[in-house]
Amino acid sequence: MFEKSFITDCEGPLTLNDNAFELAEKCIEDGGELFKILSLYDDYLADIVKKENYKAGNTLKLILPFFVCENLKNSDMVDFSRNNIYSVSDSKFLLNYLKEAMNIYIVSTSYGQYIEAVSNYMEVPFENTFYTNVDMDSLTLNDDEIEKVREFKQLILENPEDYELFDDIFFSKIAQMGIYEKIKDIEVVGGLGKKLAIDRIISRDNIDINNMLYIGDSITDVEPLQFARDNGGISISFNGNEYPLKVAEIAIISPSAVTTTVIADIYANNDKTKVLKFIEDYNSSDDLDDLFNRYAIDLKVREKFFEVFDGEDYPIIQIVTDENYEDVLKSSKHMRTNIRGQDIGGLG
Repeated sequence: MFEKSFITDCEGPLTLNDNAFELAEKCIEDGGELFKILSLYDDYLADIVKKENYKAGNTLKLILPFFVCENLKNSDMVDFSRNNIYSVSDSKFLLNYLKEAMNIYIVSTSYGQYIEAVSNYMEVPFENTFYTNVDMDSLTLNDDEIEKVREFKQLILENPEDYELFDDIFFSKIAQMGIYEKIKDIEVVGGLGKKLAIDRIISRDNIDINNMLYIGDSITDVEPLQFARDNGGISISFNGNEYPLKVAEIAIISPSAVTTTVIADIYANNDKTKVLKFIEDYNSSDDLDDLFNRYAIDLKVREKFFEVFDGEDYPIIQIVTDENYEDVLKSSKHMRTNIRGQDIGGLG
């Protein structure tokens, strides 16, 4: 057991996927558009309304009745996930390198079927992952309910901004169906759910609360990023949208996870002050090779970094301030959509 823990979101910092969106797009007619509408509704409930006991990422619960209408089963989710992992460049290098330096955890809102596939691919023990546990085989609708849910889908697609209609559909109409009792008990690991996962990690590893690095990219990462920052840890937005950038202390904008590896390598062997000083020096240096030498960055990491970035278009690593926020956000969202695509990059 190491003194410090590296805790990462999955979709964004490690993979280019949005597995639930991709499942919806494949399995449901107009499912991609439906998922995008529900994702915006989810952001609205979590960030604007601040609905009581509502967690960011609940799109994964809202979409479930529509999956049931298409008879989606656990085995379908497993097969699709195994065959559709698209990783961020060098994310496997990041995790393999850090195995010898820090405790590694994946804390994700994604369905467990996908996270198990990713953990196998990334060679991270599945017991070191946290995820949304959904048993599709236990969710059922009768014929009349299936017809109603399909009608609800059309209403949502035809009225994409009518959130009063959505409230009625999800918290009144579907709430009267038998499936709702099982769906409402599903614990989505997003927002507060991710922070609770971090509490468990700290307790399990018996580490000091400030000896953690958390990296995320979306609205579901706000609470853990804020928690890490408030308690003296490292908080990083990786190609994030406006939600993580409002609370993260550090922004990484990069097509490759080797940039994350550089920061994690410094943190594994030093304190937070050293990391912040490196970022300051990185942004003023005209000789990064010399800088990496002075900070004793591991030779493998150094070689990989300069292999990926050959002297042009070095990645952005910034301490986020009020003054640079808008510029950082613009660059971050551009990179986000560039490497993940407009549909996935545009999700909250």
